[in-house]
Amino acid sequence: MEKLINDFSFGLFFWQTLIFIGLIFLLKKFAWKPILDAVNERETGIKNALLSAENAKKEMQNLQADNQRILQEARLERDSMLKEAREIKEKMIADSKTEAQAQGLKMIEQAKAAIESEKNAAMAELKSQVSTFSIEIAEKLLKDELSNKEAQTKLVEKMLGDVKLN
Repeated sequence: MEKLINDFSFGLFFWQTLIFIGLIFLLKKFAWKPILDAVNERETGIKNALLSAENAKKEMQNLQADNQRILQEARLERDSMLKEAREIKEKMIADSKTEAQAQGLKMIEQAKAAIESEKNAAMAELKSQVSTFSIEIAEKLLKDELSNKEAQTKLVEKMLGDVKLN
C-alpha cells in the first residue's frame, strides 16, 4: 500500500476517473437501460401471466358453479316432469276406471230395462193367452150349460143369488 501512495500520479488518476465516469455513462445509456427494460418487461409479463392464471382460475370456478347450478336446475326440472307424468298417468287411470264403471252401470241399466221390457211383453202375451183360453173355456162351458134347460135355470138362479140389491 505504501508503494501505491508513493507512486500516486494525479494525471493518471484524473484520466482513470474520466474513463470510469465515461464507461458508467455509456453503460447507463446503452447497457443498463435495455437490461432494466428487459427485466421490467419480464416482470410485467410474469405479473400478467399470474393475473391471467388467477382470472382463469376464477373463471373456472364460476363455470363450475354455473355447471352445478344448471345441473341442479336440470335435475329439478326432470323431477318435476316425472312427477307431472305420474300425476297424468294416475289421472288417466282414474278417469278410465270411472268411465268403465259408468259404462258398466249404463250397460247394466240397459240390460235391466231390456229384461223388464221382455218381462212385460211376456206378461202381456201370457195375459192375452190366458184371456183367450178363459173365453174359450167359458164358451164351451156356456154351450154345455145353455144346451140343457135345467142347467140354464140353475145358472140364472145362482147368478141372481150372487147379485145383492142395495
